[in-house]
Amino acid sequence: MTWSEMQPLLEQACWDTLYMVGWSTLIAVVGGLPLGILLVLTDRGGLLQNVVANKVIGQIVNIARSLPFIILMVALMTFTRWITGTTIGREAAIVPLAVGAIPFFARLVETAVREVDHGLVEAVQAMGGNTWTIVRKVLVPESLPSLISSTTTTIVALIGYSAMAGTVGAGGLGDIAIRYGYQRFETGLMWITVAILAVVISLIQFAGDYAARSLHRRGAHSGPAPKLRLLKAAS
Repeated sequence: MTWSEMQPLLEQACWDTLYMVGWSTLIAVVGGLPLGILLVLTDRGGLLQNVVANKVIGQIVNIARSLPFIILMVALMTFTRWITGTTIGREAAIVPLAVGAIPFFARLVETAVREVDHGLVEAVQAMGGNTWTIVRKVLVPESLPSLISSTTTTIVALIGYSAMAGTVGAGGLGDIAIRYGYQRFETGLMWITVAILAVVISLIQFAGDYAARSLHRRGAHSGPAPKLRLLKAAS
């Protein structure tokens, strides 16, 4: 296969992969961020302590995370068809990608939020701050560098999931690698696909790490005294 034949296939596959990963990342962040924060708030000693709710939510998240992605795609076929009207194509792939990524991202959010200094939370409570104020002004801002790193990790994982989705007709780079690289023995095209995935993942990881480091440095030098930050958080 010549480059002129490969180029349109690779261009379309790249756009399909970015489309699937982009939308599923957005849904994962929208669904996983509040879920992860809720796991922290409802835990023992949390602002909204509810051990039963925490155990139920945690168990649901654990079960969803334990399913291999290829099995999750099959299990969600009926739901995917109900949402998108089909079980193949990039739109259909977004459903299992998002469903698989939400609990994954939620656990990363939980870990990031737990790292926030509890002294800040107690200080804002002492100043009269309610739960929403603490979440909005303390928990999320203070954990933002870790949340950026968590988002980066989720995007990288979703790229791998999207390649697996390509094996069942979702399109993207995984589909190209399987249909042409494996089934038609176009080894050159397969290795080009691998190289593209490696470059994309490296760029995303670099951008995510840079953003996280920049936010961390900015947070370390954001105020002359911790008390000023607390007053701002409580306002």
